[in-house]
Amino acid sequence: MLPNMTPYDVKPQDADPSGSTDDLPLALLGAGQIQALWFLSGQTTEGDAVRHVPIHSFPFRVGRRGDAGLVLSFRTVSGLHAEFMESGDQLLLRDLDSTNGTFVNGNRVTGLVVVNQNDLVQFAEFPFRVRRQSSERGGLTLATSVCDYALALVQFDQLMTSRAVIPYFQPVISLNDGATVGYEVLGRSGVYGLETPELMFHAASQLGLELELSRMFRWEAVRASFSLPDPPHLFVNTHPKEISDPGFVESLKALREFSPRQKITVEIHESAVTDAAAMATLRSALNDLKITLAYDDFGAGQDRLIQLIEIRPDYLKFDKGLVRDIDRAAGARQKMLETLVKMIADLGIAPLAEGVETESEGTTCRQLGFHLAQGFHYGKPARASAFEVAWQNT
Repeated sequence: MLPNMTPYDVKPQDADPSGSTDDLPLALLGAGQIQALWFLSGQTTEGDAVRHVPIHSFPFRVGRRGDAGLVLSFRTVSGLHAEFMESGDQLLLRDLDSTNGTFVNGNRVTGLVVVNQNDLVQFAEFPFRVRRQSSERGGLTLATSVCDYALALVQFDQLMTSRAVIPYFQPVISLNDGATVGYEVLGRSGVYGLETPELMFHAASQLGLELELSRMFRWEAVRASFSLPDPPHLFVNTHPKEISDPGFVESLKALREFSPRQKITVEIHESAVTDAAAMATLRSALNDLKITLAYDDFGAGQDRLIQLIEIRPDYLKFDKGLVRDIDRAAGARQKMLETLVKMIADLGIAPLAEGVETESEGTTCRQLGFHLAQGFHYGKPARASAFEVAWQNT
C-alpha cells in the first residue's frame, strides 16, 4: 500500500497511466495574433490520454457529428450536443436540446450561461476542464494536472451513484504446490479523474466517505465472484478508519449473508493495529462470521511483531520491500527474514510474501519458509472475467 495506507491499492508497477499532464500546445498560439484563447482539457476517446482542444472559432459545437468542432464518439452524446459562443472576453455555453444534458460544475445548463476558467463542463457524463491562454500573463493558466481537486469531487458523486468501482483480482498461490488459493482484491475505476485508489480515496476524504468507498469495493468484489460454482477465497482490504467504526462489522455481516459459502479474509494494515482491545473485539466478531484475518505490509522488526501477534491473525503479509531481490541479498538479510518467517509459522500463522516478481525470488521465498506468495510472477491483477476459468478449475 501507499504510505498513507490507501486501501485497494494498485501497486506502482500495476497502475495504468491516467492521462498526460503536458502543457497546452503553445505552437497553436500565433505570437501577437491572439489575445486570449480558450481550451477544453479532457479525454476525447475513452481510455485515451488527456487532450487540450482549442476553441478556435465560434460558434464552437460539440457532439457526435463529424462536423463538430469537438467530436465525441459516445452514444450518450447527441449529434450536436452543445455550443460555445463568445461575447467580448466572456465564454458562453448553451445546450442544443441534447438527450442527456450539458452541465457546468454539476449544474444542468438551461439557456445561455457564462463559463469561466477552471470550470468543469460535462457533455452527458464526459467532463472537460475549461482553460484559458492569456497573452497578458505570457503563459498558460493551467493546473499541474487535469485530474485536480474540483474535478475529482464532482466525479466522485458519479462514482458512488453508479457504483463504478472496478474490482481487480491478483492470485495468491501456495509455494508448496503452486496452486492458487485465493485472490487479493485491488481497486480501480473507469471514472475520469478517479482512475486510481489514491485519487478515489483522496476525493472520498474531502467528503468524509472513505468508509463507504471501502465497503463498496468489498461488496463489488464479492458480487463479481459469488455466483461461480465454487466462489474463490477473497483477500479484501480495509480503510484504517474502519477498525474502530461500529458499522464495519455490520458491513461484513451483510457480505456473509450475501455469500454464505465464500471464504473471505479481511486485510488490515499493520500500522492500523494499535488498539489491542478493539482488535480483540473485532477478532471475535470475525470468528463468529467465519471470516479470517490478515495483517498487511508487515515490515522487519521484532518489537512490532510482538505487538501484532497479541491478537493473532491467520495470515501475515510481508511487505514487498522485504521480498524484492531477496534471491540476491546478502546472507545476513536472508537469515533475518528466514528467522521472522519461522517465528510466524511456529505460531500457526501463514506467512505470505508480497511483490514476488521473478521465479528466483519465488524459489528463495519457498526456501526461507514462506507458505504463500503473490506478485507479477504469479499473475497480474485482472478483472473477474479473466479468472473465471481458473476459479472453476480450482
